[in-house]
Amino acid sequence: MLRANMLIHHAAGHYDFLKGIDPYSCGVVAKPGWEIAHVTMPSLVPWQQGFDFVDEFLRGAGQGRLALCAMELRSPEPFSMAGFIEFNRSYRAVLEQWGVLVQGVNPVARTNVAPMTQAPASVCLHAFSHVRPNPKIRRPTFVVAGAGELREGTLESNRIIRRGETSAAAMLEKAAYVLDVMEERLTGLGVHWSQVTCVNVYTIHPMDAPLRDLVLRRLGPAARCGLCWHVTRPPVLEIEFEMDLRGVLSETWL
Repeated sequence: MLRANMLIHHAAGHYDFLKGIDPYSCGVVAKPGWEIAHVTMPSLVPWQQGFDFVDEFLRGAGQGRLALCAMELRSPEPFSMAGFIEFNRSYRAVLEQWGVLVQGVNPVARTNVAPMTQAPASVCLHAFSHVRPNPKIRRPTFVVAGAGELREGTLESNRIIRRGETSAAAMLEKAAYVLDVMEERLTGLGVHWSQVTCVNVYTIHPMDAPLRDLVLRRLGPAARCGLCWHVTRPPVLEIEFEMDLRGVLSETWL
């Protein structure tokens, strides 16, 4: 699990982040005097073109590429573990070209899921988050990256909780682990459930009463904002339950 001392300062980006693995960080939080704003695309675009869109958007806002702090992708279907690793190499290469890495560590958080309906033909950009100045802000803004029931560390299928199982008991165990990860990341970012403004759950399995009640109970004060259930698969085969969180003041739909 995470430790709070893993928070890394990104002075040029005006945010701090929790170290993750090569393709993404575990979460980001804006520095005082800055805020993280969330932007949803008008339509899905292939992820490479999505980077071009983000670049143009940030320049139009008087910012540079270093303001990018989180990406949300949609895939045609879940990857094999090997396929996911291969995609991540290409994705990370763009961030390297952009010069956003901090001493070789990727600061940009990410969620990548595969919708059950209206799935794109290729991996596409759905939304992104960026940092911008806000001298009047009095609360932290943050994004917690997507995580499924894969034990943190390396991308290996044998690290999946209750791998190959989708019984009610297995789904409860998977969800409990993911909620633990969400809470650890909130703590690592120095924020808490009462500051969360959006809770996303990604699964094709029913949110029946035991599973729903488990999630809502663990959300505590964040349950006030509701629960957004996306009928999607997590990005990798055999992972069945994923979540991400954010706490922002600005939600823009282009």
